[in-house]
Amino acid sequence: MTHEDEVLTLTDEEGNEHKFSVIDIIEMDGSEYAILLPLEEGEGDEEEAIILKIDTDDDGNEVLVDIDDDEEWEKVADTWTSMVEEEEA
Repeated sequence: MTHEDEVLTLTDEEGNEHKFSVIDIIEMDGSEYAILLPLEEGEGDEEEAIILKIDTDDDGNEVLVDIDDDEEWEKVADTWTSMVEEEEA
């Protein structure tokens, strides 16, 4: 499922807003994850996608949260990498 035209604005801990393009949404083990690419240029850094888990808050609204479990993050990253490699083949 590709969402390339979607742009999200996320606010960091300091209150700074950052824009991200939604590259993909993947489902794995009953959870959904958003693959996001920063739209702003970093300080000499190559663009690197970030992965956030799609969860729901107490009001039932979808929210994006950091993945705290390194094993879960690695599994999602590996799954997404495999999907990209299959598309390129």
